[in-house]
Amino acid sequence: MENRPHAALARRWALGKFPSELGKTGRPHHSSLYKSSDNQSGTDMTNASEPLEGAPLIAPSSVSHPLYDAVADACRSVYDPEIPVNIYELGLIYTIDINDENDVKIIMTLTAPGCPVAGEMPGWIVDAISPVPGVKSVDVELTWEPPWGMEMMSDEARLELGFM
Repeated sequence: MENRPHAALARRWALGKFPSELGKTGRPHHSSLYKSSDNQSGTDMTNASEPLEGAPLIAPSSVSHPLYDAVADACRSVYDPEIPVNIYELGLIYTIDINDENDVKIIMTLTAPGCPVAGEMPGWIVDAISPVPGVKSVDVELTWEPPWGMEMMSDEARLELGFM
């Protein structure tokens, strides 16, 4: 499968909320998805622990990896218990990174930091992806940047929840 932006991000791009060009990753450029710098003093910005200005907050997914579709489908089998839509279509999965050894790293968020299943959902994702044939290991990382918003939902999720 070719590089493509997440459905919700693609929708925002199609509605004119992004500049017309896409980055090398196939993800739309958008200021809220990139780290910006408040440094106006001209001081040296070589600290490797600080993201560079313009660095994406959402890392690109390994969409060309042969396991990508199966892993994304496994993510679609996990539902937020309070919302009748799977976490992939909700836009909670930011990155599916699969290396050459078939180790899978998921970077995700939750609808809110106080989500009652915050401690459980990463385990549900591990349980869903681990049985996928070929997957060696699964690691799930929670992030709050960028914060989740309803605009990150796919059209399917919006339709299911009555927002379209």
